[in-house]
Amino acid sequence: MKVTETKLQGCFILEPMKYGDSRGYFMESFNEKTFNEVTRTEVHFVQDNQSYSTRGVLRGLHAQQGEYAQAKLVRVLHGEVLDIAVDVRVGSATFGQYIAVTLSDENNLQLFVPRGFLHGFVVLSETATFFYKCDNFYKKESECGVNPLDSDLAIDWQVPVYDMLLSDKDKEAQSFAEFKATL
Repeated sequence: MKVTETKLQGCFILEPMKYGDSRGYFMESFNEKTFNEVTRTEVHFVQDNQSYSTRGVLRGLHAQQGEYAQAKLVRVLHGEVLDIAVDVRVGSATFGQYIAVTLSDENNLQLFVPRGFLHGFVVLSETATFFYKCDNFYKKESECGVNPLDSDLAIDWQVPVYDMLLSDKDKEAQSFAEFKATL
């Protein structure tokens, strides 16, 4: 497994080894021992989630806070998305900064998003099936979010706003300034 560190400490791009022949391919998408060795972390995933979306669907920016904070290992099973991770760790040198990674069923890249990050993605292909592992269970009361179109974050989603489909919850989410005031 190839690991690439990003500008956001603790956030990694992972590329599993893929072995192909005339029959197709084989890929070990996750191995806890290998993952913890190559990322120098101690993560134990306890929940898997999957979503299906159409072109322009934007999901995010979401996180869980406190004792229910979650680290995530995200990937795309079908299609292509632009995946975004925003550092919101208090005291971090990269607080408020984000990375954008294109994940697809063709490149097989995965993104590890540690605890203390907002996360979201937008679908670039006609449809996409998005899959992620979490190291903590979902708890609605710990959920938080920031409007993904917030001008303070200035995220380039690579999709025109008029082509985006957002949930009411994401459209009405707090601004980044409001979020910072709660930390």
